[in-house]
Amino acid sequence: MNLIKDFISLFYPRLCYICENSLFKNEVVVCTRCALHLPETNFHLDEDNPVSRVFWGRVEIERATALYYYKKGGSVQTLIHQLKYHGHKEIGIYLGQLYGAQLMEVEDYKTMDMIIPIPLHKKKLKQRGFNQAETFARGLAGTMEKELVTDNVYRAIATSTQTKKGRYKRWENVSDIFRVREPENLANKHILLVDDVITTGATMEACLQTLKKINGTKLSVASIAFASH
Repeated sequence: MNLIKDFISLFYPRLCYICENSLFKNEVVVCTRCALHLPETNFHLDEDNPVSRVFWGRVEIERATALYYYKKGGSVQTLIHQLKYHGHKEIGIYLGQLYGAQLMEVEDYKTMDMIIPIPLHKKKLKQRGFNQAETFARGLAGTMEKELVTDNVYRAIATSTQTKKGRYKRWENVSDIFRVREPENLANKHILLVDDVITTGATMEACLQTLKKINGTKLSVASIAFASH
């Protein structure tokens, strides 16, 4: 099998999604050099971190974290663009597996019952072909050995892109857009809600507010990246 892989790689070399140099056998998704320079936040080690502060006074959560800092033009943006717009799902799964191992070193994250990715509207899902947040959630769920739930929470209303909106406009754009099909299946559960990038937290907050209405839910948040202002 390894001989076949080596032969294929002669014609279709595996490349780092950041620098586009060839990957060595033991490297996955990104080369070692690029991986060492990715800006990790270590927010999972600190309850009072910039992601958790996004939700202060807005919605009650247990923990909030992000794997990387997001900077325009940076390597994390490159990775997320490769995932989101070029369909390289293995990036999301790999980052989820990587972060899941780190989260399981912290007691609070061990107690979570299930992982739910922020859903895309069915039109956007059809257009893109997959949900990038779900790939990250899938990687997390695998490493953390938690239940992955992808069909209970859904986005009932399509919204315009959030990219160039201010904080209030972002909130106005996503308020009351999420629904739950079977809330009884989420009752009394500690849920880790997952997205690719958290900026103002408006989309995440809207989904958290919907889940908060379910009896006994405890909520936490994780993302691939955090874009600070």
